[in-house]
This record gives sequence, C-alpha cells and structure tokens, in this order.
Amino acid sequence: MNKFKNPIIEGFSPDPSVCAVGEDFYLVTSSFGYFPGVPIYHSKDMVNWQQIGNVLDRESQLNLDDAGSSRGIFAPTIRYHDGIFYMITTNVTYGGNFVVTATDPAGPWSEPYYLEGAIGIDPSLFFDEDGRCYYCGTRPNPTGVTHNGDWEVWLQELDLNTMQLTGVSTKIWKGAMRNVIWPEAPHIYRKDDYYYVMIAEGGTGPNHSVTIARSEKIDGPYIGFANNPILTHRHLGSAFPVQNVGHGDLVETPDGQWFMVLLASRKFEGSSNLGRETFLAEVIWEDGWPVVNPGIGRLLEEQEIKLPLVPVEEKTDYHLNDIHREFLFIRNPDMSHYDTDAREGWIRMTPTAGRFKDEKGSPTYIGLRQPSLWFEYTAALDIQLTDGGEAGIAVIQGENHTLKLAVHAKDSEKVVQVITTIDGEEKVHGETTVTASELELKFIGEGQKVKGVVLADGKEVVVAENVATHYLSTELAGGFVGCTVGIYTSSDVEAPGYVDANWIKLEKTNQ
Repeated sequence: MNKFKNPIIEGFSPDPSVCAVGEDFYLVTSSFGYFPGVPIYHSKDMVNWQQIGNVLDRESQLNLDDAGSSRGIFAPTIRYHDGIFYMITTNVTYGGNFVVTATDPAGPWSEPYYLEGAIGIDPSLFFDEDGRCYYCGTRPNPTGVTHNGDWEVWLQELDLNTMQLTGVSTKIWKGAMRNVIWPEAPHIYRKDDYYYVMIAEGGTGPNHSVTIARSEKIDGPYIGFANNPILTHRHLGSAFPVQNVGHGDLVETPDGQWFMVLLASRKFEGSSNLGRETFLAEVIWEDGWPVVNPGIGRLLEEQEIKLPLVPVEEKTDYHLNDIHREFLFIRNPDMSHYDTDAREGWIRMTPTAGRFKDEKGSPTYIGLRQPSLWFEYTAALDIQLTDGGEAGIAVIQGENHTLKLAVHAKDSEKVVQVITTIDGEEKVHGETTVTASELELKFIGEGQKVKGVVLADGKEVVVAENVATHYLSTELAGGFVGCTVGIYTSSDVEAPGYVDANWIKLEKTNQ
C-alpha cells in the first residue's frame, strides 16, 4: 500500500475545498489580500497536487482596493455539475458573496455573479438529484447576536438561470456545542437516505473542529451526530505539532473511497509561520455517519492510502521571462511596473512609493508561498536604481511583520542590510556594502532562524545570521495568512530607475 505525507499542500493554503470529476480532482483555497485570487490545483490521487491556474485572475473579477493582507477572499467552495465548474466565495472587502463558472477549471472563469441578499461568509453550493441548486452559508444570528461568534448556518435555493437566490432562507443548524462560536465552512452532501451538513466551529484557533448533522430533508430538521466533533486536535495540548484543525470538505473517489481535505497549522517552536495548510484524512462511514482516520481520530504526518500515486514535478526554479501562475502580488498590481519585454529573459520591475506596511495600493512585489521553514530562496537581480531606491528579497507575514534582505542605492555603492519589522518597528541586524549592480540575494532558513547572504563582486558575504523569525507567525502577528517570500523594489523619487530580475529559486532543504 502507498503512503503519503501531510500536509498535501504546504504553506499558505487555508480553507480547502475539493470536487471530483471522473478520475480527476480539483481543489481551491483562500487567497485573502493577494492577487490573483483562489489558486486551483489538480490531482489524480488526492496526494500530489499541481497548481493549474487561479480562478480570479482579472481585476474585473477581484477588487482588492484597501484590502489588508487578511481581508479580501475568504473560504472558496468548488463544485461540478452538468459540465460546468462553479466556484463560490466571499470578497469581504468588496462585493460580498459571488459565483464564477468555467467549463475548463484552468480557466478562463466568468465574471462574478454577485448574490443579492447573501448575508455572511463561507458560501457553498449543493446540487440535488432533482437538479435544484442550493446556497448554504453562515450569517450572524438574525434575532440578535448574544455573544462573539453567535452565527448560524442557513440555506436558500439558487436559481441557476438568473444566478440569484430565490424563495426563502432557512436556518438549518447552529452547531454541535452549547453556546457554539463561529459555525462556518458549511458543506452539504447527499448519501443514501440522508442530507448531511458538515461545518467547522470553535473559531480558527486551537478550538477549531469539524462537526456534522443530518436530515431526511434538504431544509431540515438537522440532527447533530452524537459523537461530534468528528475531528479536532483541541484535546491534544498546545505542544502537539499540528494545531487549529478544521474547515473540511468531503469527496468520494470513483471506486467509492471517501476522503476529507481540511486545514491545520504546523507549529515549529510554538509558532506557525507557514499559516494554515491543506491536510488529507481517510473517511469511512459507519451506521450512517463519517469516521475520520478510523482507529486514530487525528491527523497523521504519514499515512497509508489505497489509491495509486501519480507524482507531479515539484517546481523550484522560475525563469523570469513570464508571469508564472504561482506568483503572488499584494492587492491588485499595476502591471506597468512588471515588464517582460524590456530585456529578454528578465522581468523589469519599476518601483512604486508603496511599502509593505501600507494597506492601500500595491507595492512592487512578486511572491511565492513559503512551503517550509527549512528553505533556500535565491534571486538573481540587476539593480539599476537611483539614490534613495531600495530592492531585495523579503518574507512577508503581514503589513507590520516582515523580514527583508534590502539593497539601498547610495551614491555609486549599494548598502545591503537584513531588516526585521516587528509591530511596524524596523531593526537592522547586519550590513555590508557592494559595488556590483548584478548580484544574487539569498535567504537560508533553518527552522526559526534565517541567514541573509549576498553574492556580489566575486564573493559571498553573510550579511546576518541566526535572525529569529518567530514573529512571522499567526501567534505573534495575527491574521489568517501564512508567509510569502519574494522580490521587491520601492522608491519615493520621481526617476527611480529599475530592477531587472533574471531568475528565482525556492527549494525546501529538509527533504
């Protein structure tokens, strides 16, 4: 029997949703304040995933004006029905809940259908056997919120011709626990004689959990499972290496096996810098209810799987003659600052006045999701900035928590510094000076320590080492995102010059 390792998608990949189309599986995750939005992955075995595109790849689909790093796109759901893929999600910053459709999951996807009257977040779609479609989401208690997180799960039919809600909305469940907080991530399934609604509850932190209820009718009444929660790690203690388990989605394979994809956070020395990642668990059904990882009841780092594995190539090298689908920008980028034609085989990046600390505009930045704390990230740059300009590589957790290996243009020299930003306060940890414009910058991460290196003028210089990175974590920085790592440039002057980027490489070193 084959084995797989969790997480199945490493790095910032929260709120996974999955659907099966024949022997192919498609999965989407949240993207929050990054553009493009909602990465979409393909797999043949539920274990090895390859990003095939981004659902929201146009500004007309995704307005992120004034969206902080943990705002924007929350909790997508992907479904397939009668030859059409549907992705439904929430832009909490602009527009609310909406649906887009496609016949090819790699795109293009349609313009958004915004859903009038769809209050709340975490929308999902369910297609019943009679062809009717239902919207399921979460909303604040309409009779009055009595405590923080006093929400409910509700249902309403969606007219696929008008792409609008129709009929009346119905509260179908509140959650399993007394005085439950934050019932979210609802998904509806039909199996045998029952409809099932599976949700997350308890908040996105250590008390996160997956619970389930069932009904003989789509609109209820739903009766909770006596053995709820069906999965949580809240009882395993704060030292357990995998925390915050919840927000699951179920899928059935062509041969009748069931799996759950869900989010969890890996902690390293008490901190989860990578954010919430996508994990996989086996599911069986007993007496009309799902049992997750039977006999174990928790997520496993390594697990057997009956499906034949179909490996995919792990991408580590990016030649910058194009904008790759894996690249991330902060909010909606001004693409005039990214020119792939100015120099063959390079991207020419022109600075903006924007900084990472800003919640408006889009700093010139090309990022990737950080997959591990044991990593090397290297960028080959040709820095042609005028005095006052800055360029380099950065690890970003949020507006006020970053790590930079920064090159400052000053007279005929370039000052290279390792700079941490913690709660908005900058601190320099090391400095050197180089004269060459063409150089390589490198971060070497070993757990919660990072080394910053510059290769220029024919020599390699360690600018700073053993720089602690615990602050680049949800526990200390807050928010809903994991770290990204990338190249950037900024300047306040009128004629700032430019930075040419030739290639970047991001690889894990703990394999």
